[in-house]
Amino acid sequence: MRSLRVSSVALPIEFGDETSNFAAARAALQRAEPGLIVLPELATSGYVFGDLDEACALSMTVDDPRLTGLADVVPDGVVAVIGFCERAGEQLFNSALVFDRTGTLGCYRKAHLWDEEYRFFSLGAEAGTLMDTPIGRLGVAICYDIEFPEVPRRLALAGAEVLALPVNWPLADRPAGEHAPETIQAMAAARASRLPIAIADRHGTERGVTWTGGTAVIDRDGWVVATPDAHGVASAVVRIDASKALGANNDVFADRRPELY
Repeated sequence: MRSLRVSSVALPIEFGDETSNFAAARAALQRAEPGLIVLPELATSGYVFGDLDEACALSMTVDDPRLTGLADVVPDGVVAVIGFCERAGEQLFNSALVFDRTGTLGCYRKAHLWDEEYRFFSLGAEAGTLMDTPIGRLGVAICYDIEFPEVPRRLALAGAEVLALPVNWPLADRPAGEHAPETIQAMAAARASRLPIAIADRHGTERGVTWTGGTAVIDRDGWVVATPDAHGVASAVVRIDASKALGANNDVFADRRPELY
């Protein structure tokens, strides 16, 4: 068992203003404490593309110097995740880059596309991904991926110790006083697999879309343990534990009976 500092940042993203968005990302990364820091989905471009040409104009390859240059400002001991619009040949992907001060550690392409994302993006080839990083075994998924319980469960069964979740959650109607439905799903996923989750969401509005503002850190018991401070940063120290025990007599992995499902 060990502890890990996990931070999620609600960046002030301006659609199409890549210069401003990268500046905001660099500022957040420079302030990061050792551990994991997660920035939102499509943080470099914004989310609400008008057409394919606009998406292409705001896309970049995984080795774009603007992206890879973010590693230069990451403090020692920090692993970072940022969402971006990836261009690969003739295809676009809704992707998340994982990196530390040494450079790129991996890239994940979103598997489950939401609403009009099909107009712009191709489907990723894996449902979440798992990476060995200096802070441990990191699971990565993007936004709508979390609404499929198989995704966080698959990553946890494969050994993920913490899940990074960049998102852009459009605001959904809900009863007064209730969490957003996506937050509830993330809380359930965390508890079901004893897996801490770092959610970096959008706040405010973009081109008429109002965001949920669901940036949070959820611990392995399924509780929200951090929400954004005045700087938009939700940060907490969470417990990383290979044990999947739930109380004295149960284990959420050992008690599974997949032959019945």
